[in-house]
Amino acid sequence: MSSPWIQLQRWRAALTVPQFTVVSGGLVIAAGTLVLASPLCSSDSVGLWEALFTVISAITVTGLSIIDIGQELTLVGQLVLAALIVTGGLGLMAITTFLQGFVQGHSGLRHRLDRGRSLDEFGVGGIGPTFHAILITGFCVIGLGTVVLYCFGFTDIANPFQRLWSSLFHCISAYNNAGFGLRSDNLVSYQDHPVVNAVIGSLIVIGGIGWRVIQDLWSQRRNWRRLVRPSLHTRLVLRTTFLLIAVGAIGLLFTEQFAPDGVFTTLTLWDKLQVTIFQSITTRTAGFNTVPLSIESLSEAGLLLMILLMFIGASPGGTGGGIKTTSFALLLGATQSTLLGRKQVVIRNRQISSELLLKAVAVTFASAICVLLMTLLLGIGPTAGGEPMGQSFGFLEKLFTCMSAFCTVGLDVGVTAQLNRWGQLVLMVGMFVGRIGILLLLAAVYGNRPPSRVGYPREEVFL
Repeated sequence: MSSPWIQLQRWRAALTVPQFTVVSGGLVIAAGTLVLASPLCSSDSVGLWEALFTVISAITVTGLSIIDIGQELTLVGQLVLAALIVTGGLGLMAITTFLQGFVQGHSGLRHRLDRGRSLDEFGVGGIGPTFHAILITGFCVIGLGTVVLYCFGFTDIANPFQRLWSSLFHCISAYNNAGFGLRSDNLVSYQDHPVVNAVIGSLIVIGGIGWRVIQDLWSQRRNWRRLVRPSLHTRLVLRTTFLLIAVGAIGLLFTEQFAPDGVFTTLTLWDKLQVTIFQSITTRTAGFNTVPLSIESLSEAGLLLMILLMFIGASPGGTGGGIKTTSFALLLGATQSTLLGRKQVVIRNRQISSELLLKAVAVTFASAICVLLMTLLLGIGPTAGGEPMGQSFGFLEKLFTCMSAFCTVGLDVGVTAQLNRWGQLVLMVGMFVGRIGILLLLAAVYGNRPPSRVGYPREEVFL
């Protein structure tokens, strides 16, 4: 009869990459919760539940919080939180797959191909060098942003160490698209500070476009004068990213300009431009805010626009969530090809495979279903946990909060901290599922299944 240790070894060796990713994420969350709830890391007001919610929000780089990070966490707790953000931001899947090569004794071609398919970023040659390059790039970008914020950004902080830590923490949070801040008002105090807006916004964009795009641009740095064109993926990501930033900024400027008693009424034109551009950048993925967010301060049209931006999210291989900019671009390309009467989807003179289109449709549809299901679950029973007990939230508030959680954005309109534990549990599950990914989670549940070789007859269905 085998010992429990041998049985554990067999069970571990039998795990697929998606299953190993989910299990590893759960172990990191459990360990982080126990550490963050200790007196060394937090005050007495932070119990296991508050620590669990904060850890899940950090490891999924969401940014939603039911505690005041700057006040209720000690310096050690903030360091732990920053480490969790880096762990989740650099890619929970990348880290667990990297560790799997050590804990599972399989190095065959099938397992290497399995890892490559699961990550969509690393090929058969292994992820070691790529993972190291991701780390080095991230630390360089974060370090540069920290220096700029320290010298020209957070100059209102007199204590040099506090200014340095604040600069570093916010750069870590921005590059990893987490949205955690050390101030109670997030970045509202710096809404008219061009350096803070520029540095945080740039870090968010760089972290959100994905490693593949950065690698592609860096590899062609010497050929720019020769007009060497980057890959279709890079062009789609960059054009979609900047298009969404522009559309989001113009849309928010338009919707909030005519909102009575809105947050824009007292701002100058320059401040309005800064706020709308920054908010357009951070809404899709990061969760920082330079204006107070609530159902009273923003118009319903503005909140709906932000919900759509959150749903699209960042880019593949980046540190943000959402259905990804490439999925959105492929759906637009499919729509355009249908209207033009084409039988194939063609983008920039390149034909897109039906497999990619099916994946984009599946991710979009499954994500929409998950967000609506979360919103439905928040509507079961009294979800408000604050005073008065009879307080209730509108549909738009619930939808905004659920979209923010599932797409790992972290923007809050004052709902999260007021939810009872049932509502907060819904958000925690949504954050974890949104960060892991619908397809990877389904693969973890159902395991590896070989593709069917059975062919079926075709039949027409009218649309």
